[in-house]
Amino acid sequence: MLVCRSTEAGGRESVGGLRMRFLPLIWSGIWRKPGRTVLIFLQVSVAFALFGVLQGLKTGVQHAVDAARADLLLVHSRLSLIMEGLPMGLLEPIRSVAGVRVAIPVELFGGYYQKPEQGVGIVAVTPDKDWTAAFTFTIAPGYLAAFARSRTGALVRDLAAEKYGWKIGDHIPLKSNTLQKNGSNDWAFDVVGTFADSDVGGGRYIILINLPYYDEARATGKGTVNHFNVAVTDPKLAVPVADAIDRLSANSSHETKTESLRELAQLNVQQIGDFDFLIHAIVGAVLAALLFATATMMMQSIRERTPELAVLKTLGFSDRAVFLLVLAEALTLCVAAAAFGLALATLTLPLAARFVLGLSMPAITVAIGLGCAVLVALVSAAVPAALAARLRIVSALAQR
Repeated sequence: MLVCRSTEAGGRESVGGLRMRFLPLIWSGIWRKPGRTVLIFLQVSVAFALFGVLQGLKTGVQHAVDAARADLLLVHSRLSLIMEGLPMGLLEPIRSVAGVRVAIPVELFGGYYQKPEQGVGIVAVTPDKDWTAAFTFTIAPGYLAAFARSRTGALVRDLAAEKYGWKIGDHIPLKSNTLQKNGSNDWAFDVVGTFADSDVGGGRYIILINLPYYDEARATGKGTVNHFNVAVTDPKLAVPVADAIDRLSANSSHETKTESLRELAQLNVQQIGDFDFLIHAIVGAVLAALLFATATMMMQSIRERTPELAVLKTLGFSDRAVFLLVLAEALTLCVAAAAFGLALATLTLPLAARFVLGLSMPAITVAIGLGCAVLVALVSAAVPAALAARLRIVSALAQR
C-alpha cells in the first residue's frame, strides 16, 4: 500500500515530489478501466489525426498558392479558360506589349496510352528561343535541342515516364478525341527527353509536343490555341501588363482575359469557399465533441472511484494532491493519444503528397495540436478534479 506523507510548510507538496510519488497512482488510475481508457485513447487519437490531416491540407493549399508564379500570365478567352480558341495572330501584338519577356502559344488536348484509364495530357508548344521562361518546366539543354529539331518529338514528364516505362527513343502511340486531317484519332510521338514541373497544380502525366506539327496535322481549329503563356520581366508589372494585353482585343469577337498563375490558384481556392473557416469549423466541432465525451467519461470515472479517493485522503493526501492527481491522469492520457494521432497524420501526409503535392505537417502544427490536447485535458478534467478534491471522507466512505 502506498502512503503519502504530509510535507512540511503546512502540508504543501512540491511539484517534483508529487510527480515522483504520483506516477504509480497515475498509471494505475488510467488503467483502472482498460476498456474506457482504450476508448478515450482512440477518440483523442482520431480527433487529432483529423486535426493534423486538415492542417496539412491547409498547408498544402497555401503552398500551392504561394508556389504559383506571379510573373507568369495566362492569356485566354474571356468566355472560357480552355474551351474557346484564340487566333494565333494575337501572338505578335502580345509580344510587343511593354514588360513582356516571352510569349508562347499553347494548345491542350487529351489522349490515352493503350487503355482509356491511362490518360495523358498533351501540351503543344512552339519551341522558340527561351520558350521555357513562360513555363514552370525544368528541361536539360540537350533535351531542349532535340525537341526543337524533331517535328514528331515529345518531352515526357518524369512522372509519366516512370508510370508508363517510357524512355528516350521510344515511339509512343496515343489515341485522342482530336482527329487528324485523315480522320484518324491515332497520334504517335518520339520520346526525345524528359522534364520536371515545379507547378504544384500541374498535370502529373503530361507530354510536350511541337505545336507547328500538331496544327498542320489536326482536322479542325487550325490557327487557334487555347491560350498564350506570357512571362513578364518583373512580377510587379503583372497587373499592368495583363490590362494592356486585354486591351488589345477589347470589343472584338475574341476578347481575352489575362490572369497570373497565382491569381488562378487563389481563384480555385476561393471556389471551395472560405477554406480557413471551413478547416477551423471542422476542427472546432471535433474538439468540442471530444471535450464533451472526455468530460463525461471523467465524471463517470470519479463517481466510480469516490471511495478510493476518500481512502487516499484518509492516508494523508491533501485536497490539492487529489486535484492534481486527477488532472495528471487526464493530461497523460490526452497528450499521449494526441501525440499518437499527430504522428499518424505525419506519417500519412507524405503518402498523400504523392497525389496532392505540397501536403506537409509543419512543426508549429504539432506544437499547436499538443497544446490543444493539454487544453482539452485541463478543461474536461477540471470539474471532476474539483469534485474529487472536495470529497468528504466520511460521506464518501459511507457509499462503500
